[in-house]
Amino acid sequence: MLCRLSVRWLRPRPALQVRVLDPLLARAPAGGAKSSALPVWAVASVSAVGLSGAGGWYEALATSAPVQGAEDVLLFAHTASGLPWWGSILLTTVVLRGAVTLPLAAYQHYILAKVENLQPEIKNIARHLNQEVAVRAHQLGWSKRVARLTYLKTMRRLVSELYVRDNCHPFKATVLVWIQLPMWIFMSVALRNFSTGAAHSEAGFSVQEQLTAGGVLWFHDLTALDSTWILPVSVGVINLLIVEIFALQKLGKSRFQTYITHFVRAVSVLMIPVAATVPSSIVLYWLCSSFMGLSQNLLLRSPGFRQLCRIPLTKLDSDTPYKDLLAAFHSKFISRKSRTF
Repeated sequence: MLCRLSVRWLRPRPALQVRVLDPLLARAPAGGAKSSALPVWAVASVSAVGLSGAGGWYEALATSAPVQGAEDVLLFAHTASGLPWWGSILLTTVVLRGAVTLPLAAYQHYILAKVENLQPEIKNIARHLNQEVAVRAHQLGWSKRVARLTYLKTMRRLVSELYVRDNCHPFKATVLVWIQLPMWIFMSVALRNFSTGAAHSEAGFSVQEQLTAGGVLWFHDLTALDSTWILPVSVGVINLLIVEIFALQKLGKSRFQTYITHFVRAVSVLMIPVAATVPSSIVLYWLCSSFMGLSQNLLLRSPGFRQLCRIPLTKLDSDTPYKDLLAAFHSKFISRKSRTF
């Protein structure tokens, strides 16, 4: 989504300023001069920036150390592997997701499993505490409000003690989000820098030229948009699959969880038109990242892999998770659809 913002972070360069002062000249170079490698939408954005001046928070992000680090990682993967740029993007995504997010995802499941196993003990404590508070309220003449506040305060303290005892505070399960989301943003901005020739490295413009022929299949130019919409639609479909797998596995969802599921579904659909407005290099990264997320989600359902990661067993675990998933999918989508006809 950050990629839709105007390219406000380009450094003033004499050659670049000549091309972008007049978008019409950029679209129709005179006298056999080589056309600008920037897409029309990028040229228009840069032209607007040339008039209003560079700066702002996006410039700070695009020139930040994490983004430059992401550029270095991509350049190293491309140089070391000798792969074309589409292969380098794929390789970098697989390595980062496998080396960084997969262990964090396993740790997230480890924490959530321990929290799930605490639920019977928490329910037992809640039942006894409710009885004790009722007796004490009757003895001391507490109002319902005072009794309720006392119950909530005491219950919160007792549950926190349980989390400390088992070292499984639910906040630890959010570490994956705090790592994965910034990494996704930095990689996306780095690829945008490459695709628009604005990379803050000496090889920036040569990378842009390489990207114009670094694609494969129908998207040969990784700096251009995917006019077929195959990549954007694929990103949306895979993200929806991830959401549906999570929804099918979650039994007895609360109303809040249902709202969150609907919200993520909407975001997955909105990602399709967003992905259609950014260079194919970024959409390819999003597609690879989403596919790796789907694969990790399925892998973490495996009893053998969960045992390898020492994730505790819970009452919700199944010996045949994939069979159960297919049955739930068939029951929710296929059987329901057949009953409507």
